[in-house]
Amino acid sequence: MALIYLLPLGNIENELLHIIGQNIRELFKHEFKVLSVLEVPESAYDDKRSQYMATTLLKEVIKNAPDNAIRIIGITPVDLFLPVLTFVFGQAQLNGKAAVVSTCRLKQEFYGLPPSQRLFRERVCKEVTHELGHTYGMVHCMNKKCVMHFSNSIRQVDIKDNCFCHGCIRKLQENKNERNSPNFSGG
Repeated sequence: MALIYLLPLGNIENELLHIIGQNIRELFKHEFKVLSVLEVPESAYDDKRSQYMATTLLKEVIKNAPDNAIRIIGITPVDLFLPVLTFVFGQAQLNGKAAVVSTCRLKQEFYGLPPSQRLFRERVCKEVTHELGHTYGMVHCMNKKCVMHFSNSIRQVDIKDNCFCHGCIRKLQENKNERNSPNFSGG
């Protein structure tokens, strides 16, 4: 059976992985499986930025995809960046199989605020949905409430819903079974 796999890259709570999986089952209509934890590759770390290169982690996710994976998404607690951006919440292969999401900047504590598990989980599910949307060929949406809207701040993550707008639902249904060569898409 074809599955969407969750790959923890570093220490991610099992309960959070289960919540992400349930969200995937509901929105993408696919079963999920959680893989064993992998250490975050030190080769991804950039001393100058004190962050991890998203592309390097994405390649690690791709390398660890089981043969029956229709999609695989890495979940990591480390802060991610791309050379042209200060940070990214995640990165995905456009029309590809793999994505990676960082939980680092999705926590209230990152901004000096008291923790909120509810808000943290909502944010993680939104960003996982967003990055998986890219793997199905979805691009950024202009609708600020759509989960496919580009977010370059936590406020923008909080504004959007954890669902696709009507236009993006149509695009997702059209693209869901198509096979195209992957391209990388950040954020």
